[in-house]
Amino acid sequence: MNLDHLVQSLMQDTIGRGASLWAFRPELMLCGTIIAVLLAKILMPGWRASAFYLTLLGLIAAIYFAFPWHWFPNGIPAAQTIFTGTVVADSFTVVVRGLLLMFTVLFVTFTQVAGGAAEQDDLTEFYVLMLGALVGMCLMISANQLLIVILGVEMASVPCYVLAGMQRHRPRSSEAALKYAVFGAGTFGVMLYGMSLLVGVLGSAELPTMTIRLAELIYGGVEVERAMVLALGGLMLMVGVAFKLSAVPFHFWAPDVFEGATAEVAAFLSVASKAAALGLLVRLATGFSFPTDLPLPDVITVLEPVRHYICLLISSLAIVTCTFGNLAAYGQTNMKRLLAYSTIAHAGYMMMPVAAAVTLLGENPMEARSAVAALVVYLGIYLFMNLAAFAIVAFLRNTIGSEEIADYAGLARTSPGLTVCMAIVLFSLVGLPPLAGFSAKFVAFSALVQAELWTLLFVGVLNTVLSLFYYLRVVKVMVFSPAPLYRDPPTIPLTSIIGSYCLLLTFPLVLLFFLLSGLLRWANFAAFTLFQ
Repeated sequence: MNLDHLVQSLMQDTIGRGASLWAFRPELMLCGTIIAVLLAKILMPGWRASAFYLTLLGLIAAIYFAFPWHWFPNGIPAAQTIFTGTVVADSFTVVVRGLLLMFTVLFVTFTQVAGGAAEQDDLTEFYVLMLGALVGMCLMISANQLLIVILGVEMASVPCYVLAGMQRHRPRSSEAALKYAVFGAGTFGVMLYGMSLLVGVLGSAELPTMTIRLAELIYGGVEVERAMVLALGGLMLMVGVAFKLSAVPFHFWAPDVFEGATAEVAAFLSVASKAAALGLLVRLATGFSFPTDLPLPDVITVLEPVRHYICLLISSLAIVTCTFGNLAAYGQTNMKRLLAYSTIAHAGYMMMPVAAAVTLLGENPMEARSAVAALVVYLGIYLFMNLAAFAIVAFLRNTIGSEEIADYAGLARTSPGLTVCMAIVLFSLVGLPPLAGFSAKFVAFSALVQAELWTLLFVGVLNTVLSLFYYLRVVKVMVFSPAPLYRDPPTIPLTSIIGSYCLLLTFPLVLLFFLLSGLLRWANFAAFTLFQ
């Protein structure tokens, strides 16, 4: 193929209807929104609310292009690779990206209601950084090549470092940003070196091709030295993903960053960053375990050592992560630090269905889809749980000027509606019925039963019981402890804008317990084209 044919082929792949740009419209809409927000600040400096309204409008447009409304009447099309195979557009990308965009709409509204995300003059920069990180997270979810993984992780990480330090006048905020950036740079370097080892041994950076090369090596009898390099490369690659998940032992940044950053930024990091990292983990773990082409006889059996290694690695991280997160939360006196350790524990829970999916790929890919669907259900419910928790923390911060648990004493007497909302959120995080958190853990643990991962199931159930006590302590302080004498008791009625927003986030936690079928339908749709 000469240069002219190559250019024509690339142009047709990129701009032809139904080609790459057509499937990349949500990300393009986010990029256009970034430009529009920046231009609005230059051309209309007096319109201070322009950043919020343009960001909200751009996100709604991105959601419209993200969801393929025409798919349901006509069935689900097969997955397709775009931009010469570097990015994959399939049902998993559509649904997880859609959840991420819907969360961001709620998050942007939250920042406007709370008003403490950034100083008024910095709101444009805040929304631009958030949108830039969101583009990177979308790339992480749809990555089909290690170069796109690098690009997506860095695009998602660097803006978050800055967001953590947006309140420049607070030393804790600057410290949080510095710690986040230092830990992030270190883990990214380790991940990059692990990628270089994998690419060097397998001779490709494209995930499907790497899987085929890996199967060929194992089928032909791989040398011990080369097998050790591959295992080390996979371990180092997992370091970068574990950092984004705040999985133990790469969790050190999370409590300090969550405490130093605003509650608004902590909410974004706890949900959006986790969702993108879990999407990337599914891509990598299942991509190396299940080839799209079958050039060898019985290739699924050939890849059994790879699946065993990946499952052992993810399971070990999940066990340590959820156990440490729950135990460390017991001694916390700051609400944001407690929620930080809570997100660490939930990262462990959400890694468990991924381990189940990898295990089931060797037996029945259809059951593996149900394990991935369980993760998507968990993500959809976790979105409301964590955003609601951090929203209430932010609203109380604005009212009482504190984020210490002890200062929540007596709230049940003056703000009973808000206290009930907080109790619903915390009990849902535990996983108690009749709340959506129970449904999330039920479907996740059901995947473990299907995969017969009994150790993971035992650890998950045990940690669920342990977590009840530190969540219950917060409710006990709000309901039974007397209000401190040094401040007037705050009153936040549910009829206010703040109360209405809390109801908006809390109501789905009750509704989704009884109407889980809709979310399950989307989750099964997400996993449908993963293993074909």
